[in-house]
Amino acid sequence: MDDAFEYAKQKWEKSHKVPDFKVGDLVLASTSNFNNIKGSKKLKDSYVGPFVIVTLHGANAVQVELSGELQNKHPTFPVSLINPYQPA
Repeated sequence: MDDAFEYAKQKWEKSHKVPDFKVGDLVLASTSNFNNIKGSKKLKDSYVGPFVIVTLHGANAVQVELSGELQNKHPTFPVSLINPYQPA
């Protein structure tokens, strides 16, 4: 039983990275939970931003400074819905 647990743990750790966000980093927020973004759901962008990280809430959530039409949304996002911004 312990061998199976260790094997599963190693496989999980190999494919999952701990997010390394810092205050001031630029990030993109997922639009999967945004219902008020105008336009067709099929054609809307998967991510919007970039936004600046204001506060880190442990290792699982970040607070960003929202702007534009998203200003009325709650500014805290789980890290699963955040991607680092990489300028083109």
